[in-house]
Amino acid sequence: MAAEAPILDEFRRLRARVPQLTGALAAGVDGLVLAHDTPGVEPDGLAALTAAALGVAVRVTDATGRGDFRELLMRGTEGYVATYAAGRTAVLTLLAQDGVNVGRLHLEGRRAGARIGELVDAEAAPVRRSPAKSAAKEPAKPMPTRTRTARAARTNANAHTTTEG
Repeated sequence: MAAEAPILDEFRRLRARVPQLTGALAAGVDGLVLAHDTPGVEPDGLAALTAAALGVAVRVTDATGRGDFRELLMRGTEGYVATYAAGRTAVLTLLAQDGVNVGRLHLEGRRAGARIGELVDAEAAPVRRSPAKSAAKEPAKPMPTRTRTARAARTNANAHTTTEG
């Protein structure tokens, strides 16, 4: 994968911004490792477990009407596991010590996920060829997106705003 080196660079920058980070993994939603920096943790197993957790998280957000998956946070006695959407076809999983600033972890994890998503999605974009040279293979379809229906406006005759006296 050509995007592996830039993803590893993103991991290094992420570790500099969040010193309590102990590991980082980028994986496809299918559970295949794209890049990893996970000392002491087997990356293929973590990617497979991330895909399984992602499947459950997507179903929960869908069943509860919460829209598309964005992130998942788990806390154990020894620290955190946070998974963030990374484009259409990948996820970023971060491992952090228990003393991490969770707000900072989310801020940096979301940003890194967006950058990694751009790298992965750009690589997955089909290359345009002339009709004579085009392969019989069709380009991969992006993950389906859900649309929301508009909510009815709230009406309450006794509602007050903070500026009313």
